Amino acid sequence: MSGVSGVNGVTRVDAHHHVWDLGVRDQPWITGQRMAPIRRDFSLADLAPLAREAGIGRTILVQTVPDPAETPEFLALAAGSDLVAGVVGWVDLTGGDVAGALADLPAGPLVGIRHGVQAEPDASWLCRPDVRKGLQAVADAGLVFDLLTLPHQLPAAIETVRALPGLTFVLDHLSKPPIASGELEPWASAVRTLAAEPNTFCKLSGMVTEAPWQDWTAATLRPYAEVVLDAFGPDRVMFGSDWPVCLLAASYAEVVTAAADLTAGLSPGEREAVFGGSAVRAYRL
Repeated sequence: MSGVSGVNGVTRVDAHHHVWDLGVRDQPWITGQRMAPIRRDFSLADLAPLAREAGIGRTILVQTVPDPAETPEFLALAAGSDLVAGVVGWVDLTGGDVAGALADLPAGPLVGIRHGVQAEPDASWLCRPDVRKGLQAVADAGLVFDLLTLPHQLPAAIETVRALPGLTFVLDHLSKPPIASGELEPWASAVRTLAAEPNTFCKLSGMVTEAPWQDWTAATLRPYAEVVLDAFGPDRVMFGSDWPVCLLAASYAEVVTAAADLTAGLSPGEREAVFGGSAVRAYRL
C-alpha cells in the first residue's frame, strides 16, 4: 500500500466514511434541525485534504442507503481515486439471489456488504432464515459483513456470528453504546461475548455522535473504547472517522486526534494495527 505513512511507515487507514450527492439520491435519514449541518453534498474531493492533513493514506467508503444503484457508483468512485482502498456496499440480503446480485456488480474494490440492521424493528432480524442465506452468499463471495446494530440487537448478532464462522463480521460504531448517558451495561457484556468469536472485528468509530455533541472529550469516550480494545484486542479494532456524520459533533481532525488519545497507551505495533493493520487484514486490502 502507498500513501501517507503512520507508525513504522505503514499507511494509515480510515476504515469508515461516506459520501453523498443529494442531487443524485436523497439521504432520508438526514432529517430535523439537529441534522441540518450535514444535509448537503459531501465528496471525495472534500475529504481528501482532511485525510491528508490527518495522516490518513487510504479509506473504506461505506454505503449509506439501501439502494442497489449506490454500490456501482461507489465502485466507480473508488476506481478513480487513490484514496479509497475499498467499498462496503449494499445488496438485498432477503432478495433470494444474493450471489447473483453480487456477481452482477461491476469490477472494483468491493470488500464488504452492509445493511442498516439498526433500522429493522425486529431485534432478531439477523436470525431470519432468508437473511442467513444472504449472509452465507456474502461469505461465499469472499466478502466481509459490516454489522450496523444497536445494543439491543447484539444478542441476534452473536447468534449469527456463531452460525456463520466462515464469514468475517465488522461491528460498526461499537454498536452505538449509550455514551451520552454514561451507561456501560448491558452493552459491554454483550460486546465482550461477541468479541469472543474469532471471526469478528470492531470499528473504533461513531463515538462522538453517541456522546453529548457539544461537550464531549476523550475522557467521555474512553470507557467505551477501553471495553472494545480489551475485548477484541488492538489487532481486531480499526479506526473509522464516520465522516461526514461526525461533523455533527467534531471535525475530521478532532475525531482522528481523539482516536490517537484513546490509543496512546498501546504499543507502537498495537497502534499500527488500529490505524491500518486491522483494516487491511479484515478487508484484505
